[in-house]
Amino acid sequence: MSFSFDAKQGLIIVRTKLYGINGDTIVRLALDTGATATMINADILALLGYTVLPGSKRVRMTTGSGVEFVPLIHMSRLRALGKERKNFPVVSHTLPPSATVDGLLGLDFLRGRELRIDFRNEQITLR
Repeated sequence: MSFSFDAKQGLIIVRTKLYGINGDTIVRLALDTGATATMINADILALLGYTVLPGSKRVRMTTGSGVEFVPLIHMSRLRALGKERKNFPVVSHTLPPSATVDGLLGLDFLRGRELRIDFRNEQITLR
């Protein structure tokens, strides 16, 4: 199954469905093959019912402003590009209000699959 994207935009945006304790929602994630982990805005995770408890596992993340240790959250389900992952680990990070996306869809979601990006026909396929 292929999905369309706008090749004229600076980012490839992937509509992603997130599931949580408080329900589910559709978010806009930037496809980022340079990101080793999928990252979701902390505010969205909180709305879905995911909480960061004292002593929660944190992972090292390199950002534009330096190295940070961010919470690792296991989402009950995440669905993007026609594929679903259960108990999927994502990093929780606060995005600035000016961000045009809700996070990043990283290599951890893509590993073990074939990713095709067709800029001429503006189609993306994950097999």
